[in-house]
Amino acid sequence: MENALSPATLSELRRPRPYPAVSVLTPTHRREPENTQDRVRLRNVVAEAKKQLETDPAVTRERRADVADQLDRALAEVDLAHTEDGLVIYAAPGEHQVWSLARAVPERVVLSDTFLTRNLVSAQAAERPFWVLSVSADRVTLWNGGADRVTEEHTGGFPLTRNRENFDAERQERIGDLPSTFRDEDTRHFLRDADTAVAKLLREEPRPLYVTGEQAALSCIDEMGGVTRDAVHVPHGGLSHGTPEAVWQAVRPRHDAEARRDTAALARVLDSARGHRMFAAGVDELWQNAREGRVRLLAVEENYQVTVRDDGAHLVPAASGDLDAREDIVDEIVEQCLETGADVRFVPDGALGDAAGIAAVLRY
Repeated sequence: MENALSPATLSELRRPRPYPAVSVLTPTHRREPENTQDRVRLRNVVAEAKKQLETDPAVTRERRADVADQLDRALAEVDLAHTEDGLVIYAAPGEHQVWSLARAVPERVVLSDTFLTRNLVSAQAAERPFWVLSVSADRVTLWNGGADRVTEEHTGGFPLTRNRENFDAERQERIGDLPSTFRDEDTRHFLRDADTAVAKLLREEPRPLYVTGEQAALSCIDEMGGVTRDAVHVPHGGLSHGTPEAVWQAVRPRHDAEARRDTAALARVLDSARGHRMFAAGVDELWQNAREGRVRLLAVEENYQVTVRDDGAHLVPAASGDLDAREDIVDEIVEQCLETGADVRFVPDGALGDAAGIAAVLRY
């Protein structure tokens, strides 16, 4: 199952497919007893997708069989023991993908000529993704961080490693000679290569960057300059050879502190926007502004979801399952804002006060 959405991956998912491109969404659960229903629910929604394929006159027999087979393959790949809050299956002629999301999704089946991506985009933004670079004299490891975990990333040439005759970092650490390693020109060149590689990654996929390492390594990075100097430094050695859990526990206090600082700063920006009459709140007002490209900064409380329907003039509250109900309107607003270049921030529940779960600073 997939859970890391890059801009390149999103662009690939959004490209047109031969009809039908099937998107199957279903909520899942992380713990018992709620997750006991997930297997039956998943099979039922996949069965519904096959039923729609069977009854759609625009789908040829050959494509119907192909896509139904892709759905079966996707279903076999689902690991319900490791799902999060939502599951998305994509199936089209000759291909399928399974995505696990750390954000709830409505249960639905969509047949189109493109995959439905808004829920992936919203889930990715809600995770507040970040990078962690763990440096040592012989290895630099890149970690992909999300809401409650990190995983090792094999991209951009990472992990970077080097072998040197008679090089023994553990022995140097035992005898107290490790700091001298980072004054060695070969080591400094190795760290410059890592800085160059992560700078390229940040241009392609900008995120906050944390750098972990011995204090001597971080001091060396400070002296060299580059993007790693400007990152958040976490003095903690051994993580370039460490486990994802060890890395997460090392960076989590700084990550949480940065999130609190960012939330406080965001509140000040929203208050200023109110005073300058550049403020909007509520899904009805924001949906209109998002479609017009007027949103500069969007703030959404992490678990805010609301079901609405369009009465022709406004979005009005609706019950789940109502005719024409739009159960993922918040995700639609998030994706539309990102499409028009807005900065989207997710904040803890209650952080927006009387702004009804969603608020924005407008461009004009």
